[in-house]
Amino acid sequence: MLCACSGEQFKFEDAPRSPESLATRDFSASGLSSRTGDWESKFEDTQVDEAESTLRDALSLNYEEARALLGRLEYQRGNFDAAFQVFHGIDIRGLTPRMTRAIVERTWQRKPRTKGDIVSTQEMSMHSVSLLLEAILLKAKSLDELGRTGEAAKECKIILDTVESALPNGMPEGIGEDCKLQEMFHKALELLPKLWTKAGCLDESIAAYRQALVRPWNLDPRRLASVQKDLAAILLYGGVETSLPPQLQVWGATTPKNNIEEAILLLFILMRKVASREIDWDPEIMDHLAYALTISGRFEFLAEYVEQALPGVYNRAERWYFLALCYSAAGQNEAALNLLKKVSGCSEAKHKPHLPSFLLGAKLCSQDPKHAHEGINFARKVISSHDQTKHFMGETHKFLGICYGNAARACVLDSERVALQTDSLNSLNQASLIGHKDPELIFSLALENAVQRNLDAAFSNAIMYSDMVAGSSGRGWKLLALVVSAEQRFKDAETIVDLALDEAGRIDQLELLRLKAVLQIAQEQPKQAIETYRILLALIQAQREVQANKFHSEVSAERNLETQTWQDLANIYTKLGLWSDAEICLDKAKSIEFYSSRSWHKTGISLEAQSLYKEALVSFSVSLSIEPDYVPSIVSTAEVLMKFGKPSLPIARSFLMNALRLEPTNHEAWLNLGLVSKMEGSLQQAADYFQAAYELKLSAPIQSFV
Repeated sequence: MLCACSGEQFKFEDAPRSPESLATRDFSASGLSSRTGDWESKFEDTQVDEAESTLRDALSLNYEEARALLGRLEYQRGNFDAAFQVFHGIDIRGLTPRMTRAIVERTWQRKPRTKGDIVSTQEMSMHSVSLLLEAILLKAKSLDELGRTGEAAKECKIILDTVESALPNGMPEGIGEDCKLQEMFHKALELLPKLWTKAGCLDESIAAYRQALVRPWNLDPRRLASVQKDLAAILLYGGVETSLPPQLQVWGATTPKNNIEEAILLLFILMRKVASREIDWDPEIMDHLAYALTISGRFEFLAEYVEQALPGVYNRAERWYFLALCYSAAGQNEAALNLLKKVSGCSEAKHKPHLPSFLLGAKLCSQDPKHAHEGINFARKVISSHDQTKHFMGETHKFLGICYGNAARACVLDSERVALQTDSLNSLNQASLIGHKDPELIFSLALENAVQRNLDAAFSNAIMYSDMVAGSSGRGWKLLALVVSAEQRFKDAETIVDLALDEAGRIDQLELLRLKAVLQIAQEQPKQAIETYRILLALIQAQREVQANKFHSEVSAERNLETQTWQDLANIYTKLGLWSDAEICLDKAKSIEFYSSRSWHKTGISLEAQSLYKEALVSFSVSLSIEPDYVPSIVSTAEVLMKFGKPSLPIARSFLMNALRLEPTNHEAWLNLGLVSKMEGSLQQAADYFQAAYELKLSAPIQSFV
């Protein structure tokens, strides 16, 4: 035991095996027991004093050092109760000033002393300081093992306070060469925040982590990275908002303003270390960074860091999939689809199909009609695979049904359109058999039935969807109101919108207000509609001023809604013959989005109402140059051409046939086609067209379903 105690680098795992501990014999005074091997003994203060006396005489140790060595032995044996009792006998509070002076003296002049220097016999050696710091650390660990974590953290904090008061500028180089001071301090730096976290004191834990990072304590890169990662994790998931103290706010305007920003800054530093190979790749760092940037809406930054990941961290399919998720979340679906196409490309043909990438591709394609056929291909690849789960199959059939519907609306041939519409409903119904509790699926089914004018089925699905989401979805209410408006029940539709306004979110509420105004126009209530539009514009303006930090998608949605509101107001004033007011509204709309086909279309409508047909044709041409397949401008162009007499009728018919190719259910196109046929003398054909226009008008919603 004497040999073990005298060794500076004592290893816990190499404890000497003695039949009986000096500190654990017969402890009847306190009643605390300690276990060594298969026997139990009691521990007496007199025998501890005996052991201390033996150690002091044999090794020339003082009282505190002897207790520190005895406590170390008891801790190493797993006798945490006995170890705590031994450590508790050391007067740490009284020794702290001497320890601080010893550390300061050590770090002052490290040159050899001259003969004239007076060496105080009371000065504590660095060996003693290291031994006592180790005793405090082991005392804290013993308390933690005994379930007294809060007390353990307070004991551990003594080490940090002692060393920090002696070394206010950090740990100097070389101080750990001939003593264990730096090693003990580093262990305490790592242990303290973990103890505070375990005790549930997250504020103190965060402060301890920051204390470990604000000064150069000579932590090796691995340890420093571990502290930075743990601090970022507790800032992200701790649920406690703690701003930086004033003394740490040294970056001015760029100082992190909240936990999320501070965590992101730490994780950026760690990712830079990974990129420079200062530390090894740690997937937890990327997980934390992905979470932090996701909740703050910075998906482009996340994509950049995924791209910086060194080769071998992700395989190619996983990297492309991860990047596609980032870009799609950032609203850059085209970039995401380009990456997903690589996963299904020739370079990956020999590898196992990456089904999540194909499913994501089908989902993104289902959101954009122009990618409908690519979405069908993605979905078929998932279906043809033999590794898909039941959930994957349900989701795949859902996206396949949506893509079939989008492809049908862009189809030229009637026979092909009918086939695609049938496939759409079949796929959606098949998906409902697998995942009948999926509200998104029920909404898609309601929408497809509405587009195909199956209004009863659409109404039933829309009601089911609203019940599944407990009436919390604005788009569900909107679809339900549009289905009711398609049945020409405008007052009932307005009532539904009024109910929805109390339940909808911010953006949905604005869209519902616009729908309410459109319904009021359909009921020939222009004054009420103008008032509703006024409220809508006021809300948009107020939200723009109050909420500065928004996602790009929200900002874009508000801009589009404001543009549409001014366009609708211009339409009202045009019908009322208030040309100057209509022009002001159109100028407002163009100031927000100049290249808007709808704004130029409304300009043409206003000019046509003033009998300025040539000027109207120019506006419609501008609208079609922006969006060649914009059906309202195609129909309006045909209407103006019809006013020029019989020579222009063939051209007008051509425009109307093109409009019907793009939108077969457009009743205005059928009506004007009937007028063209009537002017050409084809009365029977005109009657058929008028009949089609009438029937489609009876099931036409107040706004387009899609």
